Amino acid sequence: MARRPFCDCTERHHLRRIVLTGGPGAGKTATLELIRQSFCEHVHILPEAASIVYGGGFPRPPTLEASRAAQRAIFHVQRELEIAAANNSAILLCDRGTVDGAAYWPGPDDFFESVETTLEDELRRYDAVIHLRTPGAESGYNRTNPVRTESAAEAALRDEKIFAIWQSHPRRYIVEAVPEFLTKAARVLEIIRGEMPECCAHHVVPQLDASARSGARSGTSAVADPA
Repeated sequence: MARRPFCDCTERHHLRRIVLTGGPGAGKTATLELIRQSFCEHVHILPEAASIVYGGGFPRPPTLEASRAAQRAIFHVQRELEIAAANNSAILLCDRGTVDGAAYWPGPDDFFESVETTLEDELRRYDAVIHLRTPGAESGYNRTNPVRTESAAEAALRDEKIFAIWQSHPRRYIVEAVPEFLTKAARVLEIIRGEMPECCAHHVVPQLDASARSGARSGTSAVADPA
């Protein structure tokens, strides 16, 4: 694994939680690895709660009750991960957030009621949300992740559900699917850098930094969703 950029910052940071979300196959895993290589230790990346739950052997029988149980487990693991990681990070970057479970909830009852919270309370947990859109089958969607079970059509539908459930967050960024992955990743790096304090904001891989600046000049960089 590449060494993270050195940071001589000794400031006490105000922790900001940021969610990186999107449908299956949107490129979250690869983008998070580039972020890990690009920014200093004050950007702390949480593992995906669903991968911890399913990768640890949580059963996945095709029943509604099992699906509900899994989403409740993922919600609580996500909450506890965020608590456990609270340190002197400037940004706590979450691989999905507690809100995502609503897009996977099979019903018929309400997801947030089932975990004794509300959508509004969960949205307030996060300072910003970055949504990576899922590419279609013709644009490079793949199923190589061993815990991914969705087809391209199912992934697109899931992406729309996630898009809708986060739509009322006041600081949401949308990063559309594009043919070149590094272009998409550079947009995310640009957003993350904009959310960082000045003491840490300069830690970006030069090649991606140049790509992000090029995108900004051409008007293709991600912007906050006005919704």
